[in-house]
Amino acid sequence: MIYSFSLESALLAVGLMLLAGHLAALFFEGALKRLLLAFPRSAAAGNILFCLAAVYFGSLVAWTDLGEFTPMRPKFLAVTAIACLLTLRFVQEFLSVRALGMLLLLVAEPLLEAAWMRPESGRLFLVGLVYVWIVGGLFCIGMPYLLRDAITWVAAAGWRWKAAVWAGIAYGILLLGVRSSI
Repeated sequence: MIYSFSLESALLAVGLMLLAGHLAALFFEGALKRLLLAFPRSAAAGNILFCLAAVYFGSLVAWTDLGEFTPMRPKFLAVTAIACLLTLRFVQEFLSVRALGMLLLLVAEPLLEAAWMRPESGRLFLVGLVYVWIVGGLFCIGMPYLLRDAITWVAAAGWRWKAAVWAGIAYGILLLGVRSSI
């Protein structure tokens, strides 16, 4: 791949992101609920996330060794740019959820690469989470309304919101703890 992370840095990054995101959800509950409830239909979030996913994918196409397909790299980059423009123009329905799914799938690879062939059993906490993200990403792309329904369900009851927040905080702490033991 064109980049590489150590297992320790992957655990640190994911653990801190989980911790920061879920602590924000704990302290700014009302504002974050409103943002999350509006997220599935947000055109601005969809355009931003999709452009991030397209740039990330384009950089992979531009810098990854394509083997026997390397001479076709300019064509692949052109198709990527055209597909990005056409998607932004014609796919507005749940674009934010679909783009989030694309980013989840793209982010999975470097995290799994960081845990590849490592003997520590603590890596499985990261790998398990990443596979949940992969399945979630596939559902976000194929059935984006399910994320909308899940957000509505979690936000509807205070105890469900708190349970999700504390579960995320606990998992973030777990990943940071696993990192310190490696």
